[in-house]
Amino acid sequence: MDLVNSHYWIRLSIGDIAEVVAGGTPKAGDPENFKEPGTGVPWLTPADLSGYSEMYIGLGSRDLSQKGYDSSSAKLLPKGSLLFSSRAPIGYVAIAKNDISTNQGFKNFVFPYGVNSRYAYYYLRSIRNVAERMGTGTTFKEMSGSTAKTLPFLLPPLEEQAVIAEKLNNLLAQVETTKASLERIPEILKTFRQSVLAAAVSGKLTEEWRTINNFESVAVKHNSKLPKLYEDEYYIEAVEGWVWLRLGSVVSLINGDRGKNYPNKSEYVKQGIPFINTGHIDPDGTLSDERMNFISPEKYDSLGGGKTESTDLVYCLRGATIGKTARVHYEFGAIASSLVIVRPTDNIQRDFAYYFLISPLAKKLISDFDNGSAQPNLSAKSLATYPLQLPPIEEQTEIVRRVKELFTLADRIEGTVNAALERVNNLTQSILAKAFRSELTADWRAANPDLITGENSAESLLKKIKAEQQKLLANKPRRRKQCDG
Repeated sequence: MDLVNSHYWIRLSIGDIAEVVAGGTPKAGDPENFKEPGTGVPWLTPADLSGYSEMYIGLGSRDLSQKGYDSSSAKLLPKGSLLFSSRAPIGYVAIAKNDISTNQGFKNFVFPYGVNSRYAYYYLRSIRNVAERMGTGTTFKEMSGSTAKTLPFLLPPLEEQAVIAEKLNNLLAQVETTKASLERIPEILKTFRQSVLAAAVSGKLTEEWRTINNFESVAVKHNSKLPKLYEDEYYIEAVEGWVWLRLGSVVSLINGDRGKNYPNKSEYVKQGIPFINTGHIDPDGTLSDERMNFISPEKYDSLGGGKTESTDLVYCLRGATIGKTARVHYEFGAIASSLVIVRPTDNIQRDFAYYFLISPLAKKLISDFDNGSAQPNLSAKSLATYPLQLPPIEEQTEIVRRVKELFTLADRIEGTVNAALERVNNLTQSILAKAFRSELTADWRAANPDLITGENSAESLLKKIKAEQQKLLANKPRRRKQCDG
């Protein structure tokens, strides 16, 4: 035990001032050992704290029956006890909202006197990495009761503990609010990108551009060139100067080779010609070089079809990834049978075709043209019949430019948000570290010297804790029981 800096905090081991209490589990195979939560003896496992963000906890997913409690080594801990997981994983922490027991995956701390529960909660959160390093084991790390007693602990004066806990409450609540706000932004940006695509393929994005270039958009209920599927179901805004047609009239659709020469995994090579499947399509519409499979030039030459060029798109035809689209950048390549090559003609820009295929309209078309089997499935023939309202090539160029510009802006914002989120995620530990370096309460101590000295000092507090411990040892009760009510 020693003083920390000149601030009159005492550094000690947690076992010096707390009773370390392990838990227990009755026979799992006997359903009579357990009850619904709220109907028996409250009981926790580490799984109950997985993803749990509240400071206090009063129930787990199951209670123990009186039989289960009596037949196990679980002990009923008093309200305010610190519940600390000691395996799978080490370091989950919560405060008991009421009397509660735990399984053997906990080493719990019961302070007889002189330790603010909220202060201890935040302190234990701050040393989770220390506790993890103290764990032993191969399959999973575990901290024994004797090791738990040696966990470091800092004891400030009692009044200062309460001030630290309150400051951390307020600061960390602000951190969580900021984090929640930042976490919503990617979804907002996702909606923004979809709105941009919807505007791009409907003519809204270049409405002003057309006006400047003497074009106008007109809303019509029926368009003579509008596919029959849409005449009865949708109110479509036809754009002057745009032409309704089928996708297959402006792109070539090329299936992969499905014959006897189709490559299997055993024929993949470390270096060679890319063999593209749906797993290689990244969310940004590029193909992943890192995950790419390769086939030999000889295998590539043996294929009867499905060979890509660097100006192609690839489109997924079935399964959970149906509709995923990517731009090809390889000079030579081939596709798996789950994909189709979309090869633009001179009448459609590749990027415009790409934006159409990932737009909300095209996603709606998937369900309209799906063959209705148990697994979502399209064919190249059905994709060829997709209705498309095609702008002049000059307007396609302007649309592509604007979409790229807006997507670049969204990407930049998302990058800034992700960097901010990373800083915020690290902020909690930084604030906790600052608190337990005694920095959060430096001004408070300067303004309240009488609350940290004399009878209010940490040394005096420690003497009172030791006296209380001796009193409890002399009158230690038998194991507490709880009857079913």
